[in-house]
Amino acid sequence: MSARPASLACYHCGLPVPADGRWSAAVGGVARPMCCPGCAAVATSIVASGFADYYTSRTAFAAPADLAALAPPELALYDNDNDNDNDNDSDSDHDGVASEAVYSVDGIRCAACVWLIERRLRSLAGVRGADMNVATGRLQVSWSAQQCRPSAILGALREIGYAAYPFDPLRHGEQLERERKKLFRQLFIAGLSMMQVMMYALPVYLADDGTMDADMTALMQWASLLLTLPAVAYSAQPFWRGAWLGLKQRMPGMDVPVALGIAAAFGGSLVALLRGHGDVWFDSITMFIFLLLGSRYLELSARRGAARALEGLRRALPAAAAMMTGYPASRATELVAAARLAAGDVVLVRPGEAVAADGVIVEGATEVDLALLTGESRPQRRGVGDELPGGAVNAGQPIVLRVVRAAQDSTLALLVKLVERAGHGKPRIALWADRVAAWFVAALLLFALAVFVAWQWVDPARAWQVAIAVLVVSCPCALSLATPTALAAATARLVRRGVLVVQPHVLETLHRATHVVFDKTGTLTRGEPALRALHLMAAMPREECLAIAAALEQSSTHPLGMALRAAGAAGETGGRQAREAREVHAVAGQGIEGVVDGVRYRLGSAAFAGAPDAAGAADEHASQVYLAGAGAPLARFELADALREDAHAVVRQFQQRGVEVILLSGDAPAVTRRVARELGIDRVLAGQMPEQKLAFVQALQADGAVVAMVGDGVNDAAVLRAADVSFAMGGGSDLARMHADCVLLSNRLAALGECAVTASRTLAVIRQNLAWATLYNLCAIPAAACGLLNPWMAGVGMSLSSAVVVINALRLRAKE
Repeated sequence: MSARPASLACYHCGLPVPADGRWSAAVGGVARPMCCPGCAAVATSIVASGFADYYTSRTAFAAPADLAALAPPELALYDNDNDNDNDNDSDSDHDGVASEAVYSVDGIRCAACVWLIERRLRSLAGVRGADMNVATGRLQVSWSAQQCRPSAILGALREIGYAAYPFDPLRHGEQLERERKKLFRQLFIAGLSMMQVMMYALPVYLADDGTMDADMTALMQWASLLLTLPAVAYSAQPFWRGAWLGLKQRMPGMDVPVALGIAAAFGGSLVALLRGHGDVWFDSITMFIFLLLGSRYLELSARRGAARALEGLRRALPAAAAMMTGYPASRATELVAAARLAAGDVVLVRPGEAVAADGVIVEGATEVDLALLTGESRPQRRGVGDELPGGAVNAGQPIVLRVVRAAQDSTLALLVKLVERAGHGKPRIALWADRVAAWFVAALLLFALAVFVAWQWVDPARAWQVAIAVLVVSCPCALSLATPTALAAATARLVRRGVLVVQPHVLETLHRATHVVFDKTGTLTRGEPALRALHLMAAMPREECLAIAAALEQSSTHPLGMALRAAGAAGETGGRQAREAREVHAVAGQGIEGVVDGVRYRLGSAAFAGAPDAAGAADEHASQVYLAGAGAPLARFELADALREDAHAVVRQFQQRGVEVILLSGDAPAVTRRVARELGIDRVLAGQMPEQKLAFVQALQADGAVVAMVGDGVNDAAVLRAADVSFAMGGGSDLARMHADCVLLSNRLAALGECAVTASRTLAVIRQNLAWATLYNLCAIPAAACGLLNPWMAGVGMSLSSAVVVINALRLRAKE
């Protein structure tokens, strides 16, 4: 029996088939040779799954398969962490809880890989969606927790030859940093080549009158050729690769004319050099590559700026915490992993440390830095009874914290899940720009060909040069960069101000909104009682009454007591030192009594304080709390859910823009109408159940309205999801935040106004960029086609147009 030819290659991975190889797989009804049993198993799996078309559409061989690693038992370990990846869905169906996760996939080479991965995963039982991003290597998968497990997803990927693992921000960040460094090296090489080539080209230009002999001119040009090779072979790699992929996918992008321009200029120059006559454009080639890479590096910096702001949320939670296992009997601490913390654990947070999980302060007072979570730059004062979110940084004294939510369920962990969702997909205007750019490229290639043919009749000697100039000057880089760069800059700006944009269409849709619908409790109001009025009933100063009430409620966790304590701590004490209460005793359902400065006081109901009940004369929607001392009533406090300080300004801002503001609440009509009256809102709907809220918003949309919804509660989840664009308050329920398109991390309603202003500025910048790109092409293309621009002038013009677009977009990051 004769040996197999040495040149026989594995049909799956392309490696040589051993001489005694006996493995094969039937693909398309033909037995194809395989180099090993692993490749044979992978190929058989692909064909059996109905994806044999993969082998006809691929552009590269797959990675070799390892049979032992096709479905290792270790994959089952990923199922243990499944709960950490769940995004509980309010409208989950009978299939069970919907889960979602992001994976990094190695070995992605081309569009065929993306097609195969998405098709294979979508064929799995329980998988609801699979979206692979070939540029980032990130795979987003959603599935039914009862029908599918993460190990099945990872195993299915291994079956078709791809290694995947849960997305690791650190590893992904390192990969992005390597790409940035490579782009910088390419830019550096291109710049070095450009400067050296210019040194040889300049004497030739200066000696254009014939003073330089032919041999010296040829020497200069050959030297320019050698110095141009590194730029063409190494620095221009992104353009070669992008053009090849675009042509293979039959979707030519902006890299196609760039690559054609470089190839045509280099090929024409090389032919002229070998013939000994004609123009050479080595200086134009190196300048073009350098300037275009410079624009691309600038654009990458803009995108990285937005990414760094989001990545900061992931890195905020500490890996470990100092747990006090014997508290309060013992002050000893034990260093434990933050992931081990559970509700009820007590931890010590030292100055400079980040809070590992959401908790309540049980000992100590300090100032905390919430800049990363809320955008608030000033430290916030927190004391006993106050809740701190995971990720807050202790900027003052040591505090003892009792954990109320485990690390994986903390506020910051939820925000990390939202960040994972951010950046997937594109807004409509970006998709429109991509489609226009694709059609523009196709039209440009045909136009350049037509110009070349026309100049063959006019002046054949200049036909090649003019065609190159047309290709170079009209590259749609500015058109393609106009939208994504502006959106990236705007996103970075909003994150710094405590606004997390989760869905890509937020800015565009908010700018087009015709109606803004507000929930009341927790949105237009604080959602918690606050001091509305203080009525004196004796000759005691207002500041004294507040100070005594705050002292009595110092350790209270009752909402009314916390409101009185907050009023006393908010500068209402007239600058005096905080009082201290002794012999404090609470009477359930009545109030609290204690001794302050040697006098016994009572704080509570009218009967408990021995004061006449004035509830009839007070606001029926406010709670009445009385203060009495030495047997005599001293003051009456009115506490109620107060409006947010910035509610008036935000409502007025939208009304001045011509947007109709609507108050949609489930609260009683009297309370809702009072809030609407105070804010100047004309259209009010009260006593609305969740399904009624949903029906109202859908009715508005049916009439052609573009609805922006702002809410914070569990009962707002459905209507937030139905609205054209939705915003959840950062202090609202987890369910509301998971269903919103944007989260106001700062919990300030003013952030919504800032988002609206940023949306208007962003759309204005996008329009400016698109207008500039269009105007540039309308002027530059005819000039190049008429032979008025040399290739080097075309390269400078195209690169400068891209730089103008990027720099204009970067203004959004700096604008205050």
